[in-house]
Amino acid sequence: MHESEQVARANASGLQPVVFVHGLWLLPSSWERWARFFENAGYIAVTPGWPDDPETVAEANAHPEVFADKTVGQVSEHLDTLVRGLTRKPVIVGHSFGGLLAQMLAGRGLASATVAIDPAPFRGVLPLPISALKAAWPVLGNLANRHRAVPLSFEQFRFSFANALNEDEAQELYARFAVPAPGAPLFQAAAANLNPWTEVKVDTEHPDRGPLLVISGENDNTVPWSIANASFHLQERNTGITEITEMPGRGHSLTIDHGWREVAETALQFVRRFV
Repeated sequence: MHESEQVARANASGLQPVVFVHGLWLLPSSWERWARFFENAGYIAVTPGWPDDPETVAEANAHPEVFADKTVGQVSEHLDTLVRGLTRKPVIVGHSFGGLLAQMLAGRGLASATVAIDPAPFRGVLPLPISALKAAWPVLGNLANRHRAVPLSFEQFRFSFANALNEDEAQELYARFAVPAPGAPLFQAAAANLNPWTEVKVDTEHPDRGPLLVISGENDNTVPWSIANASFHLQERNTGITEITEMPGRGHSLTIDHGWREVAETALQFVRRFV
């Protein structure tokens, strides 16, 4: 179902919409189980893509060039337009760069509640752990990748996403979910604290930001606790409720691996308190 159809379906339902935002190396299909879970709980799900996202993993891997040159600003504006098309202010749930984008939209007053799962850093987040640098190195290691779409090898995916899983599950997730990703957002995030005009920034003090939960995977190599916790402390400046929780033993794949339901339940419990 295309995004415009999803928005029309959500508006016609009269139910509280929940918008799920994916990050790098994944597609909207990575949220399918979450969408069913939240709809069974009485919400209506919207799973937008980034601009030009292919429909399937096979199509994405066959045509990686469609991902190239997608910037954080382009994606945030695409999502901004979609969210403003909803008749009810949505809950926004995002993972990785989707967690950053969720916070950006919340910082514009567009979310009734926000859950940022292992969120990519924004301007003002200072920690740069070695594991995070290693996870991003397949892109950052070559300046030309700024304008390319970059796939991960299985070994890179294993380190970045599936380090907390056994080999069989890591292989299954790689085959089922992994797609190329634009290099631009990682270069933008890497330079955010050096660029006063960066697109990778969040209005953490917006009076209508709403309640925010940061979820961190204990063993995440890509967005370790130090990054998630720094984001949380910047968000604490807001007058709204700001909370953080850590999922024991979980890596960056926590939204798509065998333990996804535990993370979804944590998010749902938070959302139900406020929406």
